[in-house]
Amino acid sequence: METKERTLRSIIISYLMIAIGAVVAAFALEALLVPCTILDGGVTGISIILNQLTGISLSAFVFVLNIPFLIIGFKQMGKRFLVRGIFGMALFSVMLAVFHHVEAVTHEELLAVVFGGVLLGAGVGLVLRYGGCLDGTEIVALLVSKKTNASVGQVILMINVVIYAVAGILFGWDRALYSLLTYFITFKVIDMVEAGMDQGKSLMIITENGRELAEEIYRKMGRTCTLMEGEGLVSGDKDVLYCVVTRLELSDAKEIIQNADYSAFVTVTDIAEILGQHIKKKSPKVMKEISEDPS
Repeated sequence: METKERTLRSIIISYLMIAIGAVVAAFALEALLVPCTILDGGVTGISIILNQLTGISLSAFVFVLNIPFLIIGFKQMGKRFLVRGIFGMALFSVMLAVFHHVEAVTHEELLAVVFGGVLLGAGVGLVLRYGGCLDGTEIVALLVSKKTNASVGQVILMINVVIYAVAGILFGWDRALYSLLTYFITFKVIDMVEAGMDQGKSLMIITENGRELAEEIYRKMGRTCTLMEGEGLVSGDKDVLYCVVTRLELSDAKEIIQNADYSAFVTVTDIAEILGQHIKKKSPKVMKEISEDPS
C-alpha cells in the first residue's frame, strides 16, 4: 500500500510540474518573445513563422504540427511518454491561446531575449525533468542521433539554425540573431533545470536485486545494464548496475528503479561523449530468456 501511495504521489507531482512548466513556457512566448518577433526553435519556431505569415493561431499550429512527433514518440518510448506528451503539449497550446490576449510585458528586444529565454528554459526544463515534452524536434533529434555520430544537442542546433535562417530572410537578420541568442540562453537554463542537455545519462545503481532490476529495465526500456558485484562497508554484498539512457528516458528509468527497489542507491551522471552504439533495441531472444528465467 505504501508503495502504491508513493507511486501515486510521484505521478501527481510529475503532472503538476509538467503543467507548471507548460504554463511558464507559454507565458514566455506570448508575453515576451512573440510580440518582439523573436522565435523559439523547433516546431514552436516553425509555428511562430507560420503564425506571423498567416495570422492563424499560434496555439493551433503548435498542437497540430506536434501530433506526428507524438505518434513517433509513442512508437519509440511507449504509452507513458505519449500520455505525458499529449498532456504537456495540449496544456501548452491552450495556455498559448490564453496568454495571446495578455499585453506584452516589454517591447525592448534585449529584455525580451533575456527574460523570455530564462522563463522559456525554466518551463521546458521542468517539463523534460518530469517526463513530458513540448516540442517534437527532440524526438526527431533522438532518432537521427541513433543513426549518425551527431548528438541530440547537435541535431537540434542544426535544425534551429535552419529555422533562424528562414526567420532572418522573412523578418530581418536582427530577428534571427535575437532568436539565436534566446536559444542559447534557453538551452543553458534547460541544462540547469532539467539537470543535463547531453545525449546520454549514466546511471550507477547499487541494489540487492541487480539481475531482477536489470531485466525490468530491459523489458520496459530495451536498455541493457552491466552487472557488477560490490560490497558495502556496512551493508555487505551488493549488486552494482551501470546503464546509459537518453535524457528523455531518464524519468522512466528512475520510476522503474523506484518501483522495483525503493531502497536502491542511484547516481546520475552527465555523459560528455559516447563511443559506440548505446541505444539498443529489444532482442526477441533476450526477451524470451528473461520470460523463461525461473528466478
